[in-house]
Amino acid sequence: MQGTALSFNVRGCCLAAIAAVVSQVVQAAGFVPSETIFPDTTRAWLSVPDPEGLKEHFDRTPYGRLIADPAMKEFVEEFRTQVAEGGKQRLVKLGLTLDDLAKVPGGELAVAAIEAEPGRLATVLLVDTTGHEEDAKALVETITSRLVEQKATKVAMNGAPPQLTVYQLPPDPHDTRGEAAPRDRRVAFALATSALVVGDDPLQVGQAFAILAQGRADNLSTLPGFKAVGARVGKEVDASAAPIRWFVDPFGFAKAYQATNPPREKRKGPDYVAILGRQGFDAVKAAGGVLVFDDGGHSMRHHTLVYAPPLPGRDPAGVDRYDLAGRMLRFPDAEGVAPPAWVPQDVAGWSALHWDMQNAFASAESLVDDVIGEKGVFDDVIASLKEDPDGPQIDVEKDLIGCLGKRITLLTDHVDPIDTDSERIVIAIEATDPERVAATVGKTMQTDSDMQKIDIKGHVVWELIDRSAAIPKIEVETPGLAVVTTESTPKRHSGDDDAAHRRRQRLKDKDEKLLPHSAVTVAHGHLLIASHRDILERVLTSAGGSDTLSAAADYKATAAVLATLLPGKAAIRSFTREDEAIRPTYELLRQGSMPKSKSVFGQVLNGILGDGKPGTVREQRIDGSSLPAFDTVRRYFGTACLGMESTAEGWYFTGATLSNDQSEPEVARRNASADNAGGSPR
Repeated sequence: MQGTALSFNVRGCCLAAIAAVVSQVVQAAGFVPSETIFPDTTRAWLSVPDPEGLKEHFDRTPYGRLIADPAMKEFVEEFRTQVAEGGKQRLVKLGLTLDDLAKVPGGELAVAAIEAEPGRLATVLLVDTTGHEEDAKALVETITSRLVEQKATKVAMNGAPPQLTVYQLPPDPHDTRGEAAPRDRRVAFALATSALVVGDDPLQVGQAFAILAQGRADNLSTLPGFKAVGARVGKEVDASAAPIRWFVDPFGFAKAYQATNPPREKRKGPDYVAILGRQGFDAVKAAGGVLVFDDGGHSMRHHTLVYAPPLPGRDPAGVDRYDLAGRMLRFPDAEGVAPPAWVPQDVAGWSALHWDMQNAFASAESLVDDVIGEKGVFDDVIASLKEDPDGPQIDVEKDLIGCLGKRITLLTDHVDPIDTDSERIVIAIEATDPERVAATVGKTMQTDSDMQKIDIKGHVVWELIDRSAAIPKIEVETPGLAVVTTESTPKRHSGDDDAAHRRRQRLKDKDEKLLPHSAVTVAHGHLLIASHRDILERVLTSAGGSDTLSAAADYKATAAVLATLLPGKAAIRSFTREDEAIRPTYELLRQGSMPKSKSVFGQVLNGILGDGKPGTVREQRIDGSSLPAFDTVRRYFGTACLGMESTAEGWYFTGATLSNDQSEPEVARRNASADNAGGSPR
């Protein structure tokens, strides 16, 4: 209690100073740009300079028409109710809803997550209410009534300006973190002539309110990362396009969020935020960009800069641009990034990434050891693959990694009918010495009794036949494309060998069964890793020519758009048919089966939203039972493109989506169920 009283006294003194400033400020309409009001300790920021213009632009897009479709009305209304009742959003905790905010802005609307003190985030919302002053007054009354309904009590803050109102919320009854004292839960708001400030920290709200007309010197816009983002992407979008602007300090936000919102139930496993920070990935200082809808040529367009300048004194183009595992972040640009002739025309999506895999492998050791929690695990696994008499006896670096190129291709698709195992992927890694890679794959697979050797159109393919077993022992892992094998027969160990065996086993136990039906081969000059045999068969038997993706009209139209947004070299280029990409998730939401999804995305989502306990299935958080049949809304989805180029200061991303009439779709979906009538394993 003594600490709480001291905190109130300190805040009271600060608020008294704020009140003195406020008394001298003549309130003008609205406020200066929000990035000059929020402090340089802002870890995340979102701004809509023209909310009304944004709504007009969005409503004209296929996405806006989708939401307005009468067939979606029941789901949209239920979804809004679910969000409000869930109380998960910070807006709800501030006594606000998205519907409220749609009524009052006459100018900029901005929200920021501010690290008010080390390890504590505060949320502050700014709304320019010019022309909506009466609506703003009504909203303040609504906020007040909602807080009172939550049994909040109005509290007086010594020295606070008269416009600042503070409510104290009761302790969260669901907070089971066992803290010595209940977390202080407050909501503060202040209404100016043409501005509303709301937040969960009275001091931050008071400070923002005091400087609405002039801003502050130590503001968000002074940060090097914010400046870099503005310089790179600001010129791409005119203010008349009603953009959404955003910025985040990823590691600063993640660490402060963890400290502010500790889990109610302790979960096992490594702290990946801390690990990535230790391993040099904190070289990524910021990310930000702009997003616009219906700009005249695209349904949506975006521009993003990931700001990661080289360490002081380092060559921006050098391998040692960053330290430790951070050196894995090396993505060289290349000419002619396009779908190979063996990519089937009717896939849902194609992406190509250029990555320095040799450098990534050489930099992976410290990261793997850190994730496992014991030094030497990575080296033990690599050594066992080479020296274990019962293993494949391969030199991973020479026999595999050294024989791979820099291009990785990803294909995505699905089969009908949609169920939890419908999604398909193929990962294709360029091979500079295909024969040696094939020999290495063969030696590796021969030591695994769960793999069977089959023939597909003259290609040697290794297929996982035991669906309860681990994934194939050659896999694209973060980090470094490490090859992991599982000994088929337990062996006895002693001394140092026994300790090394235990360390290797700990790494094996980390394997995620993301591809439980995998098939692996070397063909078309690539190491091909497929989630299922059927999609690999399509790739191996692709006729090319007019049947390849690069010949499709919708691909050509979308690629032409990307060529204007990102001409020249690129490290990433991708193409997506939105309807086919979103359909599996859409159908699983309708079925209530998303938590059971076996897709990579589904399993990652389950890992994030689940309770972390093996074998448990999370509860689906979105009720999709009222969604209409997908064919009813398919017309609203078009095509999308994405590109990335590496720069001296990080990585620049851009992309767009096109409506169906822009992308000229002409590709008919193959009858996947009929294709599988012969009974080939899915």
